[in-house]
Amino acid sequence: MSRRRVVVTGLGVLAACGIGREDFFAGLLSEPPEGLRSVVGFDPAPHFANAKEMRRHDRFTQFALAGAAEALEQAGDLRADPERVGVWIGTGVGGLMSIETYVLRHFALGAKRVTPFLIPMMMANAAAAAVSMRYGYQGPCEVTSTACASATQSIGNAAELIRHGRCDVMLAGGSECSSSPTGLQGFANMTALSRVGISRPFDRDRDGFMQAEGCGVVVLEELEHAQGRGAGILAEITGYASTADAYHITAPAPGGAGAVACMELALADAGITPSEVLHINAHGTSTALNDANEAEAIAKVFGTPGPLVTSTKGVTGHALGAAGAVEAVAIIMSMHHGVLPPTAGYVNPDPDMAPIRIVAPDPCDWEPGPSLSNSFGFGGHNGCLVISPPPAA
Repeated sequence: MSRRRVVVTGLGVLAACGIGREDFFAGLLSEPPEGLRSVVGFDPAPHFANAKEMRRHDRFTQFALAGAAEALEQAGDLRADPERVGVWIGTGVGGLMSIETYVLRHFALGAKRVTPFLIPMMMANAAAAAVSMRYGYQGPCEVTSTACASATQSIGNAAELIRHGRCDVMLAGGSECSSSPTGLQGFANMTALSRVGISRPFDRDRDGFMQAEGCGVVVLEELEHAQGRGAGILAEITGYASTADAYHITAPAPGGAGAVACMELALADAGITPSEVLHINAHGTSTALNDANEAEAIAKVFGTPGPLVTSTKGVTGHALGAAGAVEAVAIIMSMHHGVLPPTAGYVNPDPDMAPIRIVAPDPCDWEPGPSLSNSFGFGGHNGCLVISPPPAA
């Protein structure tokens, strides 16, 4: 059976730099927020019938429902059999905020103060389940939890269900809200967070990431299905790959070996050569090992000068299991506007890093073409998407 083509027809996003796709993209072109990269100003109330229902969902699930609503509003009437519409929303840690809240409440106030809704609030599949139930989608409803690769692998896995004929439409992405006091301290104690409060991917003076909340949801659709209902097509998912470093629980494999393999497999899946890739939205976390290994991997795959590279985490911070979906939205919005955001925080080139073409300090006009979105997570999980402009009519 020939492989079906997968296109994007809707986008939803919440990030520290903006809620909603246009405010989000404007934020990527602006100065980074200061401090913890929280989604400030988010009001979940419009997405629930009443306050009681709202309180029964962890913040990461509230994000997912808001992101799905925006994406579906843009996609329009799907005209699809509910049994052929699925949901695949990843997360790195699920309902950590709820876990911490009720652990503290348990020991401070007693066992009876633990809500009976704690388990469905904390479970990693809560966001995907909530979206599925909200809209009555009865196709596969799944979650990928592979640390910082969760959202990218969720989008890739969802695209595979469409490619191979199981579904016609998928809502896919990632949602994360892990900035509880203990969650933050865990990352701080492992020296992953910036001590000076600046995210500066690939910069000589990078010293860790800024932890962030966030969510990205995309509506994926089989090409002919989208064309048949007259949908606006925003982009095409042309390639996907997943690999494992099989090396270390937090450190990337030396020389970026796992990342090299993942990028090469994604390009092969898309049927393109490295020279055809015009842009890479890098994982670019602002940590010493990740950025050096990713730069080395990019240089090995693409040579010199290679494609334009940006890390939007300079603005958004690192939203962990949601990062890949937020960055997929960034790529598609960059195609729509014909502008690549700069890598905020990149000031001083690292003389010990492999040379790559980092977009900084200003935005860069471009003629949109095939783009690579990289996500590399703790545990050695690697995910790469090839996102291309909409197919010619």
